Amino acid sequence: MGGNGKHRWKISFYRSSNSPSPKHPKTQPPPEFLCPISGFLMSDPVVIPTGQSFDRISIKVCRDLDFTPTLPDGSTPDFSTIIPNLAIKTTILTWCCDHHTQYPAPPDYTSVEKIVRSNIQEQSHSRLCSGPDFRVSERELLKAVAENPPVLFSHAATEIGPRLNNNLFCSTSSSSDENVIVTASNPHTPLPLATRPACFSTSGSSSSSIEIIESETLNPNSQSSSLEEQDIFLKLKSSDIFEQETGLISLRKITRTKEEARVSLCSPRLLSALRYLIISRYSVVQTNAIASLVNLSLEKSNKVVIVRSGFVPLLIDALKAGSSEAQEHAAGALFSLALEDENKMAIGVLGALQPLLHALRSDSERTRLDSALALYHLSLIQSNRFKLVKLGAVSTLLSMVKSGDSASRVLLVLCNLAACTEGKSAMLDANAVAILVGMLRESELVSEATRENCVAALFALSHGSLRFKGLAKQARAVEVLREVEERGSERAKEKAKRILQIMREREEEDEEIDWEAALESGGLSRTRYRAGRDVFGVNSSNF
Repeated sequence: MGGNGKHRWKISFYRSSNSPSPKHPKTQPPPEFLCPISGFLMSDPVVIPTGQSFDRISIKVCRDLDFTPTLPDGSTPDFSTIIPNLAIKTTILTWCCDHHTQYPAPPDYTSVEKIVRSNIQEQSHSRLCSGPDFRVSERELLKAVAENPPVLFSHAATEIGPRLNNNLFCSTSSSSDENVIVTASNPHTPLPLATRPACFSTSGSSSSSIEIIESETLNPNSQSSSLEEQDIFLKLKSSDIFEQETGLISLRKITRTKEEARVSLCSPRLLSALRYLIISRYSVVQTNAIASLVNLSLEKSNKVVIVRSGFVPLLIDALKAGSSEAQEHAAGALFSLALEDENKMAIGVLGALQPLLHALRSDSERTRLDSALALYHLSLIQSNRFKLVKLGAVSTLLSMVKSGDSASRVLLVLCNLAACTEGKSAMLDANAVAILVGMLRESELVSEATRENCVAALFALSHGSLRFKGLAKQARAVEVLREVEERGSERAKEKAKRILQIMREREEEDEEIDWEAALESGGLSRTRYRAGRDVFGVNSSNF
């Protein structure tokens, strides 16, 4: 039997290394693995504040030649700061191993310089033959929106005047038309989630919001979008603070309900002006600038453009040190931008995870809720899950679950972390099973959504973990899960049933094997014993 096992392994190894070989020469690397400047497979990828990744040597050449390229989407990268992109580097190396391709070697400086000089000539020629770059970018955005209609949102109203009462929170109990079921291939995705930040409301809480609505009703025929953009841009660029405030209030008013205006007003020069105002020392200016950005980010086609325009580091700074209202809008903006899959890695690499974790304990309910939802969407990808585990997020999140602070949404993030090996191990080490079972035991004190998420997190932990069964037994999870199976919601019932089934299957497997006898007889592996149990009989130590 041992000889057959060795022979079988040899056949398996031989096939895995040779059967796909004819396809290897035809395999091309994914476009995101290629440097946008040189076109080579990146050997030392770095990420810039605008979210794109480049090979380090390409940025060095561009800096040496004092050249800023225009990318295919019409944006211009910001090379002021570069951060090693270890996540994509690891992904590239893994891809090379899987496809039996040599690891990328650093390209020669001279060859990259030739490519960049060629790009300089082409870009100079195109500028002579066309109008300003921002007009081209606007046309591309409008065309993209026409071809791919954006997700429709029920409301996009932010409060423009000063808040009268900081306890007037919104969207925590939003109506069903403001929520969608997040359907993902991942079975651990548990609940309906809001698709707009909590800083939006159906109606303003201040008199200035009412005046704006009346103004729009009385004046249905507004200026064209180009004239609006020109007027707002001039006010935002003014050195007079009052003019800046007026321009920002106008921008918030227009983008609040006019979905088509969000696309036309997301122009490169207007975004550039907003970047400057987000770092303003005037609290009202900063808050209105971030709130305007939230409005613009509601349009799906704008999300990637905003991240690539370098706003993420500014939003992170505002979340760390801005006023309470500025922090609310910053968290809302990061949540809105994180809804786009293409932004998730960039937001994580640029350092948003730690400030969002800290914001979960904010005094503002809006900040807490939007930070939790931002972390949920960011943790849908493996690189961010790994970063969160390294940041010690598991212990922070579990302590919040025990205290009941935003438990339902925090559990969403834990469900995602439990889907990766590192997160599952950290959660089991932190006594997550006992904590979650304890939450289910206090059924009268927690909401139905929290109960569902507790069961979903336990279900995620139960997959592929030999430790789960022992920890669940210690926490007396079986009786609690049976109660959920009888009285819980349909989602909770199904998950509880599957967890109990997994525990029964493992219990039957353990009963079939006398582990003490197996160890005394030489410590043979579980797999080898099971393969030979039909010959020697169950619980036999005669191997």
